[in-house]
Amino acid sequence: MMNGVNNAKPETCIKNRKHLYRLIISQLINDGHSTIAASLSAQVNADPPCNSSDQLKKIVSLGLQHETDRRSQSKRALNLNPVQQMLIGPGIDLEFETDVMCNAPEPSLYETVYVTSHKGACRAGAFSPDGQLVATGSCDASIKILDVERMLAKAHDFSSTEIQDGQVHPVIRTLYDHLEEVTCLEFHPNKPILASGSRDCHVKFFDYSKTSAKKAFKTIDDVEPITCLSFHPVGDHMVMGTNSPVIRFYDINTVQCYVSSIPGHQHTGPVTSIKFEPGARYFVSSSRDGSIKLWDAVSNKCVNTFEKAHDGSQVCSVMFTRNGKYILSSGKDSMVKLWELSTSRCLIAYTGAGTTGKQQHRTQALFNHSEEYVMFPDEVTTALCAWNSRNASRSTLLALGHNGPIRSIVHSPNSAAFLTCSDDFRARFWYKKQLVET
Repeated sequence: MMNGVNNAKPETCIKNRKHLYRLIISQLINDGHSTIAASLSAQVNADPPCNSSDQLKKIVSLGLQHETDRRSQSKRALNLNPVQQMLIGPGIDLEFETDVMCNAPEPSLYETVYVTSHKGACRAGAFSPDGQLVATGSCDASIKILDVERMLAKAHDFSSTEIQDGQVHPVIRTLYDHLEEVTCLEFHPNKPILASGSRDCHVKFFDYSKTSAKKAFKTIDDVEPITCLSFHPVGDHMVMGTNSPVIRFYDINTVQCYVSSIPGHQHTGPVTSIKFEPGARYFVSSSRDGSIKLWDAVSNKCVNTFEKAHDGSQVCSVMFTRNGKYILSSGKDSMVKLWELSTSRCLIAYTGAGTTGKQQHRTQALFNHSEEYVMFPDEVTTALCAWNSRNASRSTLLALGHNGPIRSIVHSPNSAAFLTCSDDFRARFWYKKQLVET
């Protein structure tokens, strides 16, 4: 069952299909196409007769203006300069696209260029918004921050003298302030701050601009193990999920916690994933209860629920597309789905992952940086499944080289690189160098 609200003004709403037909007929009459209008009116039994009006034109104009504003907001939220915007493209938009050629490299062409190890299972990973840093978190309670350029330099053996002197070691920070497994990581959208959640029921904030910093400068205390977190695109607020069904909404500066004023809006099981929409109007959450919930980021109220989104299986991950029109989800049924928010329906199911059909552990589905591919690690084979995001055609599998399940996978926001974290204690950094013709 899907419950939605519509806050649009009545004069700019198309209430139902019959109303739409009447608007089309009125617009045709207004434009001088009376014969076509009469024919359509007879076909759809328009009663009472329609009058001349250009209301449809006004509604479409408002919609197109709104769409332009949304795209601009998404680009600003991603902190992309014009060159990066041009290179990664506009992202997926099935409303206007039909047959689009993929310009980004297939995920199967990526190669491991660096491996870092923890003393326990590696359970969390994150990219910084500019794609220059990655972070890994482990069951050994430690966090590592690595420099992407240094990993690439190390892989290509650049500046060998400096490497021998240890001046360009990829690991630039090792942070110790948790007591148990680090479950989730996220970089602040515009400050040198890394947030981490843990099974020790704490969220820690680290200022990684300070070379000597190993401890957090701020802590949020909870009574439940932290499972997921997401910064507001501006950076002043954060949403957080725990083993409790109740979503936490925090003011980062005051550490004040807010929850929805309507208890019935909450999940009925532990929260597994949570993400803000790039335009900051909504955030989305998933749960072991099998549902996906869309929340108004201002009122902190649930505005849409996708019950049994993965046929009753636990939903493991959710994320928005850059334009905010779609949600990508994955479940323990080994299925990946693309949901359209305007219609509350599943548009595409990406199938073929999961040799046994069911997963034992949670992992994530995600897009590559251009949103041309959907990626999802298969638990049994530890291979990466990938699909064309627009038509769901399967790409070649990529053997990920881990000796245990992939527990976290994150892609660079602006380049052909991703990070895999596994129960084999290792995190692998994958990269595909773009060939530029001159």
